[in-house]
Amino acid sequence: MEVAMPKDLQKEASLAKRRYMDLCRQGRVFDARNRTIGGDTQAWDVQVRDQKIKEVTDKARHEAFAAEMKHNDKVMCIMHDREQRHRKQLCRAINDFQQSFQKPETRREFDLSDPLALKKELPARVSDNDMRNTISGMQKFMGEDLNFQERKRFQKEQNREWFLQQHGEWERAQADHKLAEYHHTQVRLKFDEAARDLEKLESSTRKEVCRAVKAFNRNQVVELAERKRQEKQQEQEENMSEITNLLQGNFLSENPQQAASSFGPRHVVLDHWKGMNREQLEEIWFTQKQQIQEKLRLQEEERQHSMDWDLRRIQKAHASLLQERQQQRLLREQRKALDCSNLRLARQKYLWKKQMDEASSSQPTEDYFSQFNTRGR
Repeated sequence: MEVAMPKDLQKEASLAKRRYMDLCRQGRVFDARNRTIGGDTQAWDVQVRDQKIKEVTDKARHEAFAAEMKHNDKVMCIMHDREQRHRKQLCRAINDFQQSFQKPETRREFDLSDPLALKKELPARVSDNDMRNTISGMQKFMGEDLNFQERKRFQKEQNREWFLQQHGEWERAQADHKLAEYHHTQVRLKFDEAARDLEKLESSTRKEVCRAVKAFNRNQVVELAERKRQEKQQEQEENMSEITNLLQGNFLSENPQQAASSFGPRHVVLDHWKGMNREQLEEIWFTQKQQIQEKLRLQEEERQHSMDWDLRRIQKAHASLLQERQQQRLLREQRKALDCSNLRLARQKYLWKKQMDEASSSQPTEDYFSQFNTRGR
């Protein structure tokens, strides 16, 4: 049993995809409608929509990447600045410590690397009577350490002095630190006390302001109530005066002379007119009846005119129907004549083809023509 390798599967998938694309292309090429009208608009629309979706997705991805890169750059700059600041502070602290507690002259082996050691040392011999010389008169040899005990004692004394000095400096630093903390505490207490005083002063000022505002509002309310009472009293007095004038006036007493106008007897003052009399109303009713009769007569004439137009339209439609039937009859006769002519031509073509087949033995069959246009390319 053979095992399919990934390359074989990839080749088969590629061949299947090419066959499918070729079949799709054959469908588009052999489709007379698409070939005559134009391209596949639906496929184009799908491609355009996919392209737009891809552009929007790429744009959103690029914007997200850009935002993330900006954020990372900002974080990196902050971390770099913090690291530089921390490194500077560490170097400054190391330098301060070295300058304060690790001076070159305080080192234990400073006497071995002291640049002024030769100037401080005594010469090998001062004179012939130098007490450092031996009894035999020999000079001091290299590698001898005649002052070992004294030097050792001096180094111990020096170490003790250094320790006492460092201990004293540490105690003074502790005392200074405690004194600074005490001063800081005192300053904080003074600030807190000043803040409490300011808060009390602000609270008292706020209370005074609130009290003044309440008094002002109370006075405003009293003044507003008094003003409303006076306005209401004045309004009542004006209403009583108006009611009295209306009751005693010509309008409610229905005086017919109040509607008389200065433009003539046929004009009246509308805001003083109380209505028409019986004769005027009968005249208006008579005029309305005449208008109704005239409107009925016009409606009857319009209805008669509409009936005449409907009759003419029916006659014209009947004539058009007869003409259409006559035209359809002529078309059927022409179609029959055309069918007979096509049948005669088909018989002639069949007889001609039969004669050609009998005359030529190498005539191509339908299989020969069917092998063309079977692929998309």
